[in-house]
Amino acid sequence: MCFGGGGGGPSEKEEKAAAEQRVEAEDTQREEAEKRATKKREDITEALEKRTADEGRRGGTGRRSLFYRGTGMRGAGGSSGFLGRFD
Repeated sequence: MCFGGGGGGPSEKEEKAAAEQRVEAEDTQREEAEKRATKKREDITEALEKRTADEGRRGGTGRRSLFYRGTGMRGAGGSSGFLGRFD
């Protein structure tokens, strides 16, 4: 039986080395997270630019409102929208 404390813990030098290793590991993790975030940002930007270019090629207007009339008149085949029903 071990009673009375007798120095079985890590030395000051070992504790300092462990602390330095933790700091290095945290720095490495932070750098990796920043790289992943940057890559993700670039991928999102690229996807948005491609989507915008694709919409332009199709000649589409993108999303249209269901509530308000866009271009065109009621009789001329344009969409009047939901709110146009109550004029």
